[in-house]
Amino acid sequence: MGRASIREIKKLVDLIEKASGQQFIRMEMGIPGLPPAKIGVEGQIEALTKGVAAIYPDIHGIAPLKQEISRFVKLFMNIEVNPDGCIPTVGSMQGGFASFLMLSRIHKERDTTLFIDPGFPVHKQQHKVLNLKFETFDVYDYRGDKLRDKLESYFAKGHIHSVLYSNPNNPSWICFTEKELSIIGELANKYGIVIMEDLAYFGMDFRQDFSKPGQPPYQPSVANYTGNYILFISSSKAFSYAGERIGMMVISDQLFNSRFPDLKRYYQGDHFGNVMIFGTIYPLSSGTSHSAQYGLTAILKAANEGRFDFVEEVKEYGQKAAIMKKLFVENGFSIVYDMDEDKPIADGFYFTYSYPGFTGVELLEKMIYYGISAISLDITGSERHEGIRACTSLIRRDQMPLLEERLKKFHKDHPF
Repeated sequence: MGRASIREIKKLVDLIEKASGQQFIRMEMGIPGLPPAKIGVEGQIEALTKGVAAIYPDIHGIAPLKQEISRFVKLFMNIEVNPDGCIPTVGSMQGGFASFLMLSRIHKERDTTLFIDPGFPVHKQQHKVLNLKFETFDVYDYRGDKLRDKLESYFAKGHIHSVLYSNPNNPSWICFTEKELSIIGELANKYGIVIMEDLAYFGMDFRQDFSKPGQPPYQPSVANYTGNYILFISSSKAFSYAGERIGMMVISDQLFNSRFPDLKRYYQGDHFGNVMIFGTIYPLSSGTSHSAQYGLTAILKAANEGRFDFVEEVKEYGQKAAIMKKLFVENGFSIVYDMDEDKPIADGFYFTYSYPGFTGVELLEKMIYYGISAISLDITGSERHEGIRACTSLIRRDQMPLLEERLKKFHKDHPF
C-alpha cells in the first residue's frame, strides 16, 4: 500500500475508520481545511438566481472573469497578460491536461515533457492516459547554479517541448529562488521550450507577504524571465474553493499569439491560443461551470480591490505546519526537504518527513497501524525514497494532542 495512489489511500483509511470506529490523523489528501471564500459563494448564488445554470458559458470564459484574472496577475505578480489569454478551466487539472495535449503537438520533432520533481502524481497519470512521453529528475541535488547544467543536459538533446513544476512545491514545499527561476526562463528562451508553472498554492510562501495588491513583494514566477509560459492558478487552496472545480489557465501574450505549423497535423489552424480554446478545451468540457465563474469573479474582484486578504485566510496552514513539524522532530522524525538553497523552507500546506531504518513505503504502511495516514514520496517522482508527504490542511488544532500521543507511541515502539 506504500505505493498506492492518493485516492486509494483515502478509500482505504475511510474503510478502516468505519470498521474500527477510530479517527485517523488524515494527512494524505491535499484538501482545503477552511471554509470557502464567502464572497465567492455569495457571487455564485446571485448568478444562479439569475438563471445562468440554464445557459452555456463561452468556451473561453465570461468577460468579467477574464478581465479580473488579467488584473489579478498584474496586481499580485506584476505580470502583464491580455484577458484573451486568461481562460477558466475545470480546475487546474483540466488546464494541465489540455496543455499537455497541445504542447506535445507544437513541434513534430519533440515528443517529451520534462518534470522538475518531486511533483503532483496525477500529472504523470494524465501523461499516461494520453500516451505521452515524459522524463523527470528530483531537484533536491540541483538547487541554485547546479540547476542550469541539469536542465541543459535535457534541453540540448532536442526532444523536450515543455517543462512542468509547482511553486511552492507539492509535495516538498520547496520554493524556487529568483536565481533558479531566471535560469529556467533563460534556458526556455534559448531552446524555445514552454514552461508550465503550477501555482496551486499561490501566495502561500508565508516567509513573505504577497497579500497587498499592486505592491511588492509579488508572487515569484518564471514569467519575469520568459514569454514562453503557461500559468495554472488554482482556486482550490488559496480561496478554499475546491468543490466548484474552477481554475485559471494564464497563457502569455507571446505564446498565445504564436503560430506552430505542426499543429495543423491535428487541428484546422496553427494559432496557439485559438487552437487551445476551440480545438482542445472545447472538446474536453465545453467550458467550465457558469455559476462558478461568477463566484471566482467576485473573489478576484474583491482581492484586486484590496477588500479580501486571501493570504491572511490561509496562514492557518503554515501555523499548523510549524506545530506538526515540531511534534514529528521531537519524536525522532526528520524533515526530508528542509532547505531552499541556504534558507529553511517555509511552513505551509505540506511538509515531508522520514524515520530512521524505514523507507517511505515501509514507514507509510507502518504508520497506518498508529492511525496516521499520508502518502509516500515514491509516487511523486522524488528520489528521496525514505520520505513521506504530510498535508496539514485537515488536521484540526484539537487533534494535535492525539497526533503527539501517536507519534510518541510510534517512537517508543521503534527506538533507534
